[in-house]
Amino acid sequence: MNIRVYRPADLETLRQLTVEAFNGVSIDQNIEKRFGRVNDHDWQWRKARQVDADVSAHVAGLFVAEEEGQIVGFVTTRVDPEAGIGQIPHLVIAAGRRGQGLGKKLIHHALDWFRSLGLTHAKIETLDQNATSQHLFPACGFTEVARQIHYFMDLRGV
Repeated sequence: MNIRVYRPADLETLRQLTVEAFNGVSIDQNIEKRFGRVNDHDWQWRKARQVDADVSAHVAGLFVAEEEGQIVGFVTTRVDPEAGIGQIPHLVIAAGRRGQGLGKKLIHHALDWFRSLGLTHAKIETLDQNATSQHLFPACGFTEVARQIHYFMDLRGV
């Protein structure tokens, strides 16, 4: 298994992996369950677009795990050099590769990237419904500092 930098040709595969990986643990999916499709777009469409945002925000810090020419996972990062903080917006592992330590390897790769940039701290977040991440993140050294509640409303009905 090799971890390499993102290539533009990876984008569609990363979108597909993201939608598959976040099934059951996505704010956008929770919204759709409660409100239905939003503006004729399903939650998968909105979630896949978050990969585009990660590419636009910090492409140099997007790392892809590859095995035998197949993408098996990836991690995205954002950095705030002035604050000294790095953030991991997305960690995605292909279904057939979960539970094998790949998530931990990608997180540590991102943390090493942050250190190489002179950052001193890192943050990552997950939903309460994502038990896997709630186990993985502390196992990688993260400490829970807060919980957040997400709200949504249909502006047309108010």
